[in-house]
Amino acid sequence: MQAQPQPKPSLYPIKCDNAITQTDMTLCANQDYKKSDADLNDAYRTLIKRFKGDSTKTTQLQSAQKAWLFFRDAECAFSASGASGGSIYPMVLSQCLDTLTQARTKELRGYLTCKEGDTGCPVPREE
Repeated sequence: MQAQPQPKPSLYPIKCDNAITQTDMTLCANQDYKKSDADLNDAYRTLIKRFKGDSTKTTQLQSAQKAWLFFRDAECAFSASGASGGSIYPMVLSQCLDTLTQARTKELRGYLTCKEGDTGCPVPREE
């Protein structure tokens, strides 16, 4: 996916709950996505730590995450393509990235709270 130029930050603080201009709405959407991406990275690092050196599980998670990132970026590029070329495109793209990233974070965090005996859970319980 080709990176889209992000608008330059405003000289005044943006109140995202009351953003009016397209630039501000785009900046707020990008800000939301960046927060979600940081949360995703935190969940991912927590899972890696939980594996405690199990190289097989670590490699499997790394492969799954790389594939998921590829899917997310391709899906959002496609999903936002209806707005391609317009000033709204970066906002629509960021909103899609944010939504899918939040869903993936929820999925990864779910692995951290598996119930005892859950054979569908690839992550060991915390000791």
